[in-house]
Order: sequence, then structure tokens, then C-alpha cells
Amino acid sequence: MIVVRPNNVTKNIKRPQFKLFGMIVLLGLIIILTLVAPLIAPYDPTEVQLTERLKPMSSENLLGTDHMGRDILSRILVGAQTTVGTSILVIVLALSIGLPVGLISGYIGGALDRFFMRIVDALLAFPDFIIAIVLSGLLGPGMFNLVLALVVVKWVSYARLVRSTVISENQKEYIAVAKINGLSSIKILSKHMIPHVVGNLVVYASLDLGKVILVIASLSYIGLGAQPPTPEWGAMLNEGRNFFHNAPQLMYIPGIAIMLVVLILNLLGDLLRDRLDVKNK
Repeated sequence: MIVVRPNNVTKNIKRPQFKLFGMIVLLGLIIILTLVAPLIAPYDPTEVQLTERLKPMSSENLLGTDHMGRDILSRILVGAQTTVGTSILVIVLALSIGLPVGLISGYIGGALDRFFMRIVDALLAFPDFIIAIVLSGLLGPGMFNLVLALVVVKWVSYARLVRSTVISENQKEYIAVAKINGLSSIKILSKHMIPHVVGNLVVYASLDLGKVILVIASLSYIGLGAQPPTPEWGAMLNEGRNFFHNAPQLMYIPGIAIMLVVLILNLLGDLLRDRLDVKNK
């Protein structure tokens, strides 16, 4: 008996892959724009020209100027380095701490695992946004202190995720066989544990990156992040509050930038979760 599959099955299979490819391309474009922002910005984002203040959109200033006469497009482009670039830095640093801690804690176990997990439980007992505000307030305003506060908050989630995966894999038969055959712990972690961890970390990091962008923008909005005249999307929202009725573009342009980047990251995270989920396969 010959079974003919309908064409809709093939279309349904290709459609998520096409969406995933599109989200990756959009994220790649955002990263490229972030890297080359100072080169393509039409004006100096920190140059003050009071005679050009609050100009509407025009051919000279595509998105207009702010209350200090600075070009909004230039500040949005360069501000991506502060907002998006700093968020990526936070995720990388948190991963560099959480990955080895989770691997060691889950694989060795015992007193070392209990020690690390008590620290993780203590930090996860409060919302990460609240801890970030408290640490930023204690350390003082500035991007360096903000990055430090966020790394302290974020690494625990990655450590706990890695630990749970390692404990689950460590109970399987192929790990026992590897130990009996004399495979060293380092090789077991690098060849067997890390490949199982990477998929979960990629999905979680892509979703977490959007949250970090919102936290950085929020803390900069209340004055705990980027300081003037550094262009940053949250700080630009704060600067445009007093001019919302006369020049609403000062707020809605950086707001739209934040919304679009976070939306793309959330969609990418959902697609990666569906693509890398072994249970769905």
C-alpha cells in the first residue's frame, strides 16, 4: 500500500525553519548595526547644538533632533552599543560563571553542590530586577556598576539550569559506561555533558537577553545606568519625558527600538525552543 503525504506537511515543516532563519537574520543585522554604529551615524551623537533643538524629521535629520539639538538617529544607532551591546556582555559574563559552576556542582555533588545551591537559592529568593536595583543603588550609578549588578543576579539562573541538566544526564547508563572505561571527568564533561547543555543555554540566553535589555533600559531610565551625555535608549526615554507633548518622537523612537529588539529576541527564543526541544522531535 502506497501512502502519499499531502503537500501541507512539507509546508508546515519548512515554515518554522523559514521563520527561524528570518529571526536569526534580523538579529544578525541588529548586531552588525550595533558594531558599525559609530561609522554609519550621520552626526556626533553627543554634539550639542541649541540652535537646532527639537527639529522635526527632515532630510538633514531623518528622525529629528532632541532638546539639546543632537541628532536622534545618531543617538539611536550609537545607543544600541550601550543598550544591546551591554546586554550581550552581561549574558556572556553570566554564562562564563554559571556554566562552570553548574557543571562542577551537578557532576561532583556533595558538600560543594550544597554550598553553591545555597548561594543560588538565596539570590533566587528575590526578583532579579529588585536585586539589580538594590545593588546598582549601593554601587552607584554608571554602566560598569550596572553590568556588575546584573552579572551577580543573572549567573545563578544559568548555573541552576546547567546543574539540573548535568544531574539528569549523570544518572544515565552511557555516563556509567564512560566512567567504567576510564574516561576522565574533564572528557565526560566536555564530550557528553556540555553538548546536552548547549541547547538549553542557547534558548534561555536568547529569551533572557530581551529581559536584560529591558532591565538596562529601565535602570537607565531612573538614573542608575548610563549617565549623560552617553546615548542609551532608556536614558533617552527619560530625557524626552518633559517634551512629550511638544516632541513625542523623543520618547516613542527609543521606545519602538526597545520594543522591536525585545520582540525579535522573544520570537527567536520561542522558535529555538521548538527547534531544539528533543521531546517535540
